[in-house]
Amino acid sequence: FKPAAPDPRDALIPLYNQIVAKARLPHWYVEGDVPDSVDGRFDMVATILSLVLLRLEPERDHAAANAFLTEIFVDDMDAQLREFGIGDMIVGKHVGKLMGALGGRLGALRAALAEGGDLDEFVTRNLYRGETVDAAKREAVVRELRTLATALDAVASDALVSGDAPW
Repeated sequence: FKPAAPDPRDALIPLYNQIVAKARLPHWYVEGDVPDSVDGRFDMVATILSLVLLRLEPERDHAAANAFLTEIFVDDMDAQLREFGIGDMIVGKHVGKLMGALGGRLGALRAALAEGGDLDEFVTRNLYRGETVDAAKREAVVRELRTLATALDAVASDALVSGDAPW
C-alpha cells in the first residue's frame, strides 16, 4: 500500500479560514447592519469568498485553487447543515441551493465591481435581501467591500493562495 497523497485542498484551508474570519468581523453586523443570523452570516461568507474567487479568476495558475476553495466551502456548508440537524436525505438539496446562491453571487458581484457596476444594488439584494436599511449603514458595507476588493487586488496571487498575506 502506498501512503495516501495529501489532499491538495489542505493547502487552501488557511485562505478559507481568512475568508470566514473576515466574514465574522463584527463591523458587518454592527456598523453595517447585515443581519446577524445564519442567513446573514452565510451571505457574508459567500460574498467574501466571491471576492477572493473573482480575484483569482484571471490567474490560470490558480484555477485549481478556485475549484478547491469552492469544494472547501461546500464541505463547510454541508457540515454546518448537518450540525443544524439537516439529514442525509435532503442535505444534498440544500447544498445545491447554496451552490446556486454562490454562483449567482459571483455573477452579480462580477457585474457590480465592473466599470459602471452598482455595488450598492448588489449589497441591497444579496446582503440585505431587499430589505430597507439605513443608507449610512449600507454605504459602510459598500465601502468596506470596495476596500477588500482593492486590498485583494494588491496581494500577489501566490501569497493570497498561501493564506499568509494580509488583506
